Amino acid sequence: MKAVTIVAGVLLVFIFVWERVDVVRLGYQIERLKTQKILLERERDQLQVKVSALTAPERIAKLATEKLGLVLPQQGQVLMVHLPGETPNQTLPHVELIRVAKHDSIGRMHQ
Repeated sequence: MKAVTIVAGVLLVFIFVWERVDVVRLGYQIERLKTQKILLERERDQLQVKVSALTAPERIAKLATEKLGLVLPQQGQVLMVHLPGETPNQTLPHVELIRVAKHDSIGRMHQ
C-alpha cells in the first residue's frame, strides 16, 4: 500500500511539473506569435502604402502617356455597352457613328 501511495505521489508531481512546463512553453509560443503578428501588420501597412502609390490615377495616366504612348480618346471613340435590360445613362451624348480600327498582318491600321 505504501508503494502505491509513493507511485501516486510521484505521478502527481510529474503531472504538475509537466503542466507547468507546458504553460511556460505555450507562453513563449504566444509571445513569438505576437511578435510575428506585429511584423506582419507592419508589412501589410507598407504593402498597402505601396499599392496606393502604384494605383494612383496620376501615376497610371503618366505611365500610359509617357511609356505606352497612349492618348485620351477623342469624341466618338468611346462606346458605352449596356447589358440587356440595363437602363443606359441618358446624360451621355448619343454616338451615331462607330469606326473600328483593325491591324492587318503587316501592322498597318485600316478603318
